[in-house]
Amino acid sequence: MALHAPRPLSVRPVPGQPTVAPRTQWSRFTTAVAALVGVAVVLTGGATAAHAEPSVTEIERRIDQDWNRLEPIIEQHNATRAGLAGKRRQAAALAKRIEPLQLQVDLAMDQVSGLAAEAYKGDNVSTVNALLGSRSPGQLVDGLELLDRFADRQQRQIRGVAELRDELAAQKRSLDELIVQLSRTEAQLAAKKRQINAEIDRLQQLRLQVYGNGGGGPLRPAPCPAVWPGGDAGAVVKFACAQIGKPYVWGAEGPNSYDCSGLMLAAWAKAGVSLPHNARQQRQVTARVSKADLRPGDLVFYYSDLHHVGMYVGGGWVVHASQAGMPIKMKRVDDGPVNSYGRPG
Repeated sequence: MALHAPRPLSVRPVPGQPTVAPRTQWSRFTTAVAALVGVAVVLTGGATAAHAEPSVTEIERRIDQDWNRLEPIIEQHNATRAGLAGKRRQAAALAKRIEPLQLQVDLAMDQVSGLAAEAYKGDNVSTVNALLGSRSPGQLVDGLELLDRFADRQQRQIRGVAELRDELAAQKRSLDELIVQLSRTEAQLAAKKRQINAEIDRLQQLRLQVYGNGGGGPLRPAPCPAVWPGGDAGAVVKFACAQIGKPYVWGAEGPNSYDCSGLMLAAWAKAGVSLPHNARQQRQVTARVSKADLRPGDLVFYYSDLHHVGMYVGGGWVVHASQAGMPIKMKRVDDGPVNSYGRPG
């Protein structure tokens, strides 16, 4: 019997299922980028088309881009929140002024009511009749002068009451308008706060997918402070350095967490210097210095819109609260677009 060569083995396709090339397993870096820019795996003609995996540097750049769009909103929120607190203090002070003013109005009205009651009883009418019935011209003149003084006293009483009432009404209108404005601002802040928190959660999930619970480099890569300035600046930089490792929380000014301007505010409060909770406003209230004149404790402002600030601690280093999900840490002073430098106090 003739032997036939064996037929090549073939794999029959499973009905209803196209033949697909094996997929490569995606790393967590690719997954993170997919979450950020919507990268999709496209199946065409039975083959898998996949994008090249990005570098960690590229992922960090994209996270920084998103954060730099978000941080100005956070800093503006801080400024609005501080303004809101100031308006509430004004409203409280206005209420304190209105309360005694109301008492004065009530007292003046009581006095006018007393005058009216006296006139109703006829006491003043009798006095007038007696004066007009004077026997001599001199007595009549004296009586008319007395009547004039009496009328003037009544007019001043009434005029004083009217002025007090007008002042009270104006103060009350301002207070009512302020309360309406505060209520509207509070509602706007509540909506903006939800948007900020949602965006922070998105970036934090992306960061966790990329780095897990690590990444970001050492928090204290150099001595902090690099040199001891002494005096008030010494207390300020000592405080700032001691906060390294604490979390970033937007809108926070300590003691357990901070955002960038909140850390500067808290640090300089140790020297008795009051700073606003907003990077741009901190630039406005600090004296401008050059890079060559930088001293520990000076503030370093970043970006053209001044939405980020850190503290110079000497040796070319700053301490700053960088962004949500990253603890307070040190970085090189020129690691980022420097706008200007300021010295509080």
